[in-house]
Amino acid sequence: MDGPDPELLREDMLDGVEHAIGRAPLPAVREAMERVPRHEFVAEAPYANRSGEQGGSRVLSPATAARFLDALAPEPGADVLVVGVGVGYTAAVVAEIVGARRVHAVDIDRGMVREARDNLAAAGYEAVLVDYHDGADGLPRYAPFDRVLVEGAVVSPPRALCDQLRPDGRLVVPRGRGGDQEIVALTPDEAGIEPVETAGSVALRPLLAEGEQPGAPVRNRTEREDREFEQQGYFARTGWEQEWIDWDDR
Repeated sequence: MDGPDPELLREDMLDGVEHAIGRAPLPAVREAMERVPRHEFVAEAPYANRSGEQGGSRVLSPATAARFLDALAPEPGADVLVVGVGVGYTAAVVAEIVGARRVHAVDIDRGMVREARDNLAAAGYEAVLVDYHDGADGLPRYAPFDRVLVEGAVVSPPRALCDQLRPDGRLVVPRGRGGDQEIVALTPDEAGIEPVETAGSVALRPLLAEGEQPGAPVRNRTEREDREFEQQGYFARTGWEQEWIDWDDR
């Protein structure tokens, strides 16, 4: 990375994180964020405290990532599942705390799986396992997990993720719809899985199901064409919906 020293940039970033959330992150989280080279994951203004878009995925701002990780409270040696790996930054911070071989991550977007793998390898975390998978199904062949972090909004936690959590584990998820979401940490008990901590409001996209990810085939023609023209953006043709009319016959 050309320009200022990344270590100094990370210190400035963490000062901004503390200002944004009104406190210092957990010591383990702060130390991990100090070490992870965020510029290997985020192409544009990697150390600015803002969210963004990259590769069709939402990139969490450093402050939001810190709130998620504080709620997750990962500990050295814990087995962690990250659902919705995105660019891979959050998985890297978790890997700094628990060990890279202890981190498993899934994403329903094959493009993001490839990008996260490349980013993690470039940053020195190639031991993190990143797999193409429907996040709502978890990753049963590697379960159970001590911690599960979900980076997609849900109304209620998917049953499979709850079932893959150890009895003393913790599941962190943005719960709610639209802009009415809250980061919630839940743990199992005799009544099922109950909230034990909240970490503030957030607005993330819903956890995707199979067929909703970018590039997935769409069976409904109208929906497919609408999506295609929307993706063309500025270059989308106007009046295309009228092309089927035979004006000569009229």
